Amino acid sequence: MEGNHLFTTNKALRFGTLIVLLFLIIFLGSKVSFVFRPIIALIEVVSIPLLLSVFFYYLLRPLVKLMEKYKVNRTLAILIIYVIFALAIVWFITSKWPVLYGQFISFLDNVPSLLSSVGEQINELEKNGFLASLFPANESNGLSSITNYLNKGFSFMSNYLGGLFSFVSNFTIILFTFPILLFFMLKEGEKFGNLLVRATPTRYQNDSREIVTGIDHMLSGFIVGRVIVNLSLGVLMYIGFLIIGLPYAFLLTVISVIANFIPFVGAILSAIPIVIVGLTQSPATAIWSLVIILVAQQVQDNLIAPYVFGKKLDIHPLTTVILVLAAGNIGGIIAMIVIIPVYMMLKIIAVRVFSLFFKEKWMKL
Repeated sequence: MEGNHLFTTNKALRFGTLIVLLFLIIFLGSKVSFVFRPIIALIEVVSIPLLLSVFFYYLLRPLVKLMEKYKVNRTLAILIIYVIFALAIVWFITSKWPVLYGQFISFLDNVPSLLSSVGEQINELEKNGFLASLFPANESNGLSSITNYLNKGFSFMSNYLGGLFSFVSNFTIILFTFPILLFFMLKEGEKFGNLLVRATPTRYQNDSREIVTGIDHMLSGFIVGRVIVNLSLGVLMYIGFLIIGLPYAFLLTVISVIANFIPFVGAILSAIPIVIVGLTQSPATAIWSLVIILVAQQVQDNLIAPYVFGKKLDIHPLTTVILVLAAGNIGGIIAMIVIIPVYMMLKIIAVRVFSLFFKEKWMKL
């Protein structure tokens, strides 16, 4: 009995020493942070091409495997996919990009007139007594606050779009590195998982193989499912916007599809400019645009997403909101996009580690 107690005490001391050493390493690292700046700069340069490569790897890998089933060499299959992908990009640039870019330039040029139209619509609502019912105590302050918020919304939207298109125009490094990384991932992606498994001790290789397989299946299902769901949402919204005659329908739909890769927050951010643009036409157009967004979101959440994802996304909505908000505060938009798959990866690892090392001891407490 005394020996068991001594063993437990020594184990606790070793664990405490390990924690202290970990914090000491972090503290010393913060004092010589300049040493890590080149590494951080390299990570910043490589991170976006790497994320894009992982994204398209899981999208295109099923096609590569399908072609391999028909006895097509993997390298040849990848080259065929690259040719098809290049043709699709050429088609987009020649047929859709002029429309998208034209709507973007027109939107930026017409921001002053759009703001004027919004002001006129608000004045009309005030004359009709609608705003008075919302702000009975002080109508002028209510009108002023709405106008200020809308001005800020337009400024944010135009700055965001300007930054987005500037970012796309400075995509040179990514365009050169991304296809190379993607090619090697498609050609030898499975070998990386096997290397991770072989790097673990022999007694844990079966468990590590299950972890790697679980993460691989999760990422594949999540990325492919998210693309299908977002494209479906975009089609529904675009059809609705065309029906009500919403200006810049194609541009706003593209923004919504991209923004909806951010869970929950993306839907709200993309809805704001749509409703504002609708308000430049009439209050009815703004209301109908909001109705289309809500209906499309309900179809996505209740019909399309459950069919695509099934039970794969076992995450509470509150957990998702907290993770996305925290990630946005720490790392911006990129962190908000990747936080859910990162959380799911860590969850798979944590569950397996707990099952291996702590479950039995926890049940005996």
